[in-house]
Amino acid sequence: MNKYIDLLTDTSFAFGGTGVLVVAVLVLFLWVLMPGRERAKAHYPAFLLVLHVALYLAHRFSGSHSLKRPLEVSGLFVLLLCLGRTAYLLVFEWFLRHRLKRAPSRIVADIVQVFIYFGVGFIIFREMGAEVGSLLTTSALLTAVIGLSLQETLGNLFAGLAIQAQRPFEVGDWIKVEDAQESATGKVIEINWRATKLMTNDRVEIIIPNGLLAKSPIRNFSQPSQVSRRLIRVQGPYDTPPHRVEAALMQAIRGCPKVLESPTPGTWISQYADSGIEYTLLYFISDFENRAWIDSDVRRRIWYSFQRAGISVPFPVQDVRLQQTSDSAAQRYDQEQTKIRRQLMRRVDFLEALPTAALDHLAQVSRLCLYDADEDIIRQGDQGSELFIIRTGEAVVLVRSGENEPIEVARLGPGGVFGEMSLITGEGRSATVRTVSSAEVLVIGHEAFGEVLERNPELAQRVSDVLANRQAEIEAAQTASQRFDKARDSGELLDKIRNFFSLWPRGSDSNDS
Repeated sequence: MNKYIDLLTDTSFAFGGTGVLVVAVLVLFLWVLMPGRERAKAHYPAFLLVLHVALYLAHRFSGSHSLKRPLEVSGLFVLLLCLGRTAYLLVFEWFLRHRLKRAPSRIVADIVQVFIYFGVGFIIFREMGAEVGSLLTTSALLTAVIGLSLQETLGNLFAGLAIQAQRPFEVGDWIKVEDAQESATGKVIEINWRATKLMTNDRVEIIIPNGLLAKSPIRNFSQPSQVSRRLIRVQGPYDTPPHRVEAALMQAIRGCPKVLESPTPGTWISQYADSGIEYTLLYFISDFENRAWIDSDVRRRIWYSFQRAGISVPFPVQDVRLQQTSDSAAQRYDQEQTKIRRQLMRRVDFLEALPTAALDHLAQVSRLCLYDADEDIIRQGDQGSELFIIRTGEAVVLVRSGENEPIEVARLGPGGVFGEMSLITGEGRSATVRTVSSAEVLVIGHEAFGEVLERNPELAQRVSDVLANRQAEIEAAQTASQRFDKARDSGELLDKIRNFFSLWPRGSDSNDS
């Protein structure tokens, strides 16, 4: 070790041209190899090299012997400082960061630089005749003062080293420090020798000493997996069966953007509260940074799902209202709503076959439901027995083939109809219909349509004829060369309708068929 120190402190190295040449070559390499945006880092070593040359010239042309020794020490100091800084930039900034793409952590880089500067200082003090090692070992008072004054700083330093060694979190991870008095959930943006910096969702930077991190429980939402669990609590009324509320919650979560399908979402009853039954909805996300927006989307879906299911959210507020309404006003409102639903039904070809009384009955027992944007009204492969008519909004029809991604085959606007085959025959859904925007949809259920057919059995034949004609037109448009037997298909539809609505046995109908 002393041999290398003697080499660096030799006058021929600092002022004989050898040291200047070596350092100049290294600075030139640094300037050439560093990327353009990082080349400014070579300015400091270049400045030190120029300063050393100036000291060298002052030493050579100085006529005073008393100035030569200080100039030699100063020149050696500047040259070693330039050499250490250039070597650090070449190894850590160019080779590791840009060449190998393995950037060292901030705390490791800082410690290496501290050792470089300490080594330069040690050599300069040695050159000046001071024994730094003996000074530190013999002065117990100085050692005690330094130790006590740097106790907390050294604690943070060693805690930072422990964090780098164990890696409980890394730059870019989302963590939460449990013992922090204020909000301490944020994204790790820097780990240095003294503290760790977090950036919260409020765009506020929190600086936590490494010593505190070493003593505190830490939640890491990014490791070992990006998947994190979310919980939303919502209350349902006591007079609504729990299975209906849980079904509505699960319906709300299905297809919600950025909510993972695996692990599977779930729900359970949390407690019986004063104003209602409290339910907990569990789901998983992989985008923790946008958790607030994802939770908001889920809560929106819950409102729409509860509205469609006729479930109200209870709240502990006494609401006393005095309102006088006449029977005639309520009747006019019901008549207007029935008229709207009846007008929507008249747009459907096979419903036009129904008499006015049957249409009025369906208009009274059907219901208008609200759907949020990007929400599945029906899903391919699910069982269903309801007919849907779009009043406002827009929806797309998606068909999946095997394991392929679903393909958009049609778009439905106001007046669009789907689900008729499931209503009539109870067949599974052949496609997925997903809303593009918020939509209001008229829903006609199987039971209501079954009551109409029970009162008018002959309508089954008329409805099957209309559906058979429609199916014949679709078949003819798809394959013009293939003939389609409408009479046979109408009979098959009639059999399915009778079986689905339990219209057997009917003597007259059996003879007709």
